Amino acid sequence: MTRPLTASAYTDHFARGHLPPRELWPELRFDLPELQYPERLNCADLLLATGASDHLALRGAQHSWTYAELRQQVDRIAHVLRGPLRLEPGNRVLLRGANTPLMAACILAVMKAGLIAVPTMPLLRARELGAIANKAEVNAVLCADNLREELDNAELPAAARARTLWFGGSGGSGGAGSLEALMAEQPARFDALDTAADDVCLIGFTSGTTGIAKGTMHFHRDVMAICDCFPRSVLQSERSDIFIGTPPLAFTFGLGGLLLFPLRVGATAVLLEKLTPETLIKAIETYRATVCFTAPTAYRQMAALAAQHDLSTLKKTVSAGEALPAATRELWRQATGIQMIDGIGATELLHIFISAAGDQVRPGATGKPIPGYQACILDFQGKPVGPGVIGRLAVKGPTGCRYLADERQRDYVLDGWNLTGDAYEMDADGYFYYRSRTDDMIVSAGYNIAGPEVEDALLRHPAVAECGVIGRADEQRGQIVEAHVVLRPGHAGTPELVAQLQEFVKGQIAPYKYPRAIRFIEALPRTETGKLQRFKLRK
Repeated sequence: MTRPLTASAYTDHFARGHLPPRELWPELRFDLPELQYPERLNCADLLLATGASDHLALRGAQHSWTYAELRQQVDRIAHVLRGPLRLEPGNRVLLRGANTPLMAACILAVMKAGLIAVPTMPLLRARELGAIANKAEVNAVLCADNLREELDNAELPAAARARTLWFGGSGGSGGAGSLEALMAEQPARFDALDTAADDVCLIGFTSGTTGIAKGTMHFHRDVMAICDCFPRSVLQSERSDIFIGTPPLAFTFGLGGLLLFPLRVGATAVLLEKLTPETLIKAIETYRATVCFTAPTAYRQMAALAAQHDLSTLKKTVSAGEALPAATRELWRQATGIQMIDGIGATELLHIFISAAGDQVRPGATGKPIPGYQACILDFQGKPVGPGVIGRLAVKGPTGCRYLADERQRDYVLDGWNLTGDAYEMDADGYFYYRSRTDDMIVSAGYNIAGPEVEDALLRHPAVAECGVIGRADEQRGQIVEAHVVLRPGHAGTPELVAQLQEFVKGQIAPYKYPRAIRFIEALPRTETGKLQRFKLRK
């Protein structure tokens, strides 16, 4: 269904001006009673109003806040944004920080103040940050002090550079001119901007198969919709729950699972930096967590450690970000007695849309479309196919793809359906089974990695003449990045050069994208027109 847009509360009309044409939007469906939202709502204001004032909202290594204290922190930041920084409704704010209560408060404050949050992953490098900042034409930056080096080297819009505030420095207390110092001067009460339900509040960036960053634009209504679908019907969250996990808040998987979902039911979220499988399982025990979000790779490693920890409070474990191997799910069940909740989502749709829990779990299957969403399998002519046929996964529901000024919108949306880029198969009972990616995206340990982006980084090294990057199946990580490299004359394919190229890539782009395997070859397989034949590299 196509709804006319409500009158915007924004005076900066960048976001609406860069939405795709309405005829290229997916069909949006609001079939459930809980998805009937008013024309005007501010998602941050609603989420912050849910929890009891004295109930713990966020726990971190340095800060722990009740709902009353979180509201005060958010409101002070909102005053900083609209006051000293002089931002106007509709401006974009780039956010950069690890999972901490203050980072979470910054995201909420941006939305409550009627601004648009542009979260970025802590591991991104200067070149990647500059591309995002300029694509979104950001007007300001809130950045953790320990992540300032890459941001200092990034090419930012002049207005954003002039409105950059640091937080979390000096042992977490900030200093003169820091965000915390400005917060201390502001009132503890801020009236949320009366935003339209379909005002953009979030631009989440994802790397496409071309390696060029794509911004996905989400409304205040979308944020509420994901909170009222998967957590309600599959996760069945409660006020008593304590959420924990590893995905960064800059990933929509982490933003939902570790902030939005717990706030919606008035529960508690534990936000900790740089969690490994070893430290995560210990934190589950320490904080008495009941719900965990992480990738299959981490669950596989934690299964071996489960007997050493008291996990008696843990009730629900959610896996997403990459395909969940049946062996990993069974290994976790044997180690903990907990039946894993698998799920597939997409940054374009904001969060999980196919999943199953408890008795509804079927071995090998991701699950069924969750209430509020529909899914089917399409062939390459765009026609629905029946059970037992592998094809393109197509989804529609209350959220959907709206790229920021990007022609790839035409590729993602077909006849009202969102095409996720995944090859799936459906059985006669309506369960969906993941088979592979339909594009060249590599999914490794929960991270989406675009092969062409790694190729671009490798080609900057003086020893590399040509290269092709693919995903290679890996038992531990799902896939690893494998680079096929043609060297320039005078260079030898030695183990020393392999290590050198790997370190070089880590300095160019986020370190998790580096090629874990490098093969030196004489020539790349190409078509007569010069196109790289990746399928031959996979063989």
